[in-house]
Amino acid sequence: MTSENMYELVIADGRVIDPDSGLDAVRNVGIAGGRVLAISESALHGRDTVDAGGLVVAPGFIDLHSHGQNVENYEMQARDGVTTALELEVGIADFDAWYGERRGNAAINFGASAGHIPVRMKVMNDPGAFLPTGDAAHRQATADEISQMKSLLSDGLNKGALAMGFGIDYTRGASRWEIVEMFQVAADHGASCHVHLRGKGHMEPGGAIEAFEEVLAVAAVTGAPLHVVHVQSTGMRATAQVLHMVQGAQQRGLDVTTECYPYAAGMTRIESALFDDGWQEQYGISYENLQRPDTGEFLTASTFAQYREEGGWIIAHSTPQDDVDVAVTSPLTIIATDGIMNDGKGHPRTAGSYSLVLGRYVRERKLLSLTEAIAKMTIMPAKRLENRATAFKNKGRIKAGADADITIFDPATVIDRSTYEQPTLPPVGMRHVLVGGHFVVRDGQLQAGATPGQGILAL
Repeated sequence: MTSENMYELVIADGRVIDPDSGLDAVRNVGIAGGRVLAISESALHGRDTVDAGGLVVAPGFIDLHSHGQNVENYEMQARDGVTTALELEVGIADFDAWYGERRGNAAINFGASAGHIPVRMKVMNDPGAFLPTGDAAHRQATADEISQMKSLLSDGLNKGALAMGFGIDYTRGASRWEIVEMFQVAADHGASCHVHLRGKGHMEPGGAIEAFEEVLAVAAVTGAPLHVVHVQSTGMRATAQVLHMVQGAQQRGLDVTTECYPYAAGMTRIESALFDDGWQEQYGISYENLQRPDTGEFLTASTFAQYREEGGWIIAHSTPQDDVDVAVTSPLTIIATDGIMNDGKGHPRTAGSYSLVLGRYVRERKLLSLTEAIAKMTIMPAKRLENRATAFKNKGRIKAGADADITIFDPATVIDRSTYEQPTLPPVGMRHVLVGGHFVVRDGQLQAGATPGQGILAL
């Protein structure tokens, strides 16, 4: 067999950075059948060739925390170098329907956790849509309801859920024992628990340190792997302390990881329990720190009351930039987005998180090396999931046999452009993005109709 027949695509003369192996050198990459077949110092020949001279060739970015699981969001994330986007915090309840809706319609790979939030909402007949607003947010579950939740979550894990998701701050009525019971289900299935902590900020009681202690103890007694989501927006002024606790847990043999997104503002639903009475004192912000993503307006007491009643997304400018920097630059953190975009309205993190880190933290501020940043986007999230979902042993890496999910960018120009006023602006410098060896972005342009994304299950 000739090499021309062997390789469908050759990526020529790019700077291949593979944090898993430590490779950082100019190489030629041969791809066929959706996989990397060769990484060579010598020239390779294929039916199609991309000249990657002067560009970085990296594993495709894996987003562990992406709520925007539709065509609009997949295409936006692809332009930021993402090849796999996962809904692991809120999660889902109906696996057959959710995966079926996306199969054959996704530019990038997708997957989800079995979600405590949607399962609790289902069992308690909560009227909320994405997040609970009724009993599932505020009421303690009965023993029978806990039993039903355990059964539904176990069913989801048996169907291939990648992990188990929790948003304990949104389900404040959940007792400590209920969380123990759910973690035990995850532990029995070898599934990591991706948790939005019960509290946030440095104020006690109800702050992030106390909230982390809760789930750290539950992980220790059940044996469930623990992953704390968006440590900077939960930790806020206590971010460094929470990260210190994560490090201590790791040093003592506990399977604990965390993530962050590189922005000082978060976004959530204004009708959720996060804005129950007392939020100003707890978070150290007030109405003027809240911004509607659809109109750009900042709130007042009267508009807060109005929009709280109506419901909708709200951007909260709540985390000091210094604490964001602590999180992004920590060797403990994975980069994730917590992103969701609705008809072009939302938070800039969906379109810009990865290019922001590469452009601002690596090139401009020199707070991270290029390899460190890429590791946070590739091998670290892959390793978080690969013990349960073996598909991730072939993702987050560039090596022979790995999936050809690849992001190729210009390190001299890559930068985010999305803002709170224009959140959908795509980055510059992301030149090519491949999913399973197929271009979804080529020469900086989204490839119309390209839907090579696959649903990933733990099977």
